[in-house]
Amino acid sequence: MSLEFTSIITALNNQQVIAYPTEAVFGLGCDPDSEQALRELLALKQRPWEKGLILIAAEYDQLLPYIADSQLSESQRAAIFASWPGPVTWVIPAKPTTSTLLTGHFNSLAVRVSDHPLVQQLCREFGKPLVSTSANLSGQEPCRSANEVLQQFGAAFPVLAGNVGGRLNPSEIRDALTGEQIRQG
Repeated sequence: MSLEFTSIITALNNQQVIAYPTEAVFGLGCDPDSEQALRELLALKQRPWEKGLILIAAEYDQLLPYIADSQLSESQRAAIFASWPGPVTWVIPAKPTTSTLLTGHFNSLAVRVSDHPLVQQLCREFGKPLVSTSANLSGQEPCRSANEVLQQFGAAFPVLAGNVGGRLNPSEIRDALTGEQIRQG
């Protein structure tokens, strides 16, 4: 069911997986600090934990508890900041305390500061970043509307009402240490 912010924040605080609009598609998200919610999201997506997940935030400071910012040079940080907020995801070294359910079998974490106004508001009101993976069941196309999410995940699934941005492709992914492009956007 399409919900407003208050109900979505309540769902996140209750360790539920939610869906919300992003720049190109609806994303599935949850509290990155809730092992229960992370496991539920991975099971729902039928996604192996080893692949890792993306965190999406309203601002860089929200990502600092999860990433090893001190391992970035000024020029690497400048390249990241030049692309944010926006549709570029950066793979940054993770703090050793970051859950392996987020990093997968990597020692890094994929992160993005979104320019989507609903994502920014959601992360600000929740007070931290959210996990972000495309809202679709394995083998299905990513959902581009709240109705598509409800069709794939059921009428009771908590979905933030709103529209996706105008992008056709998922975010570009780049390695923060090398600048190398991992996935074209």
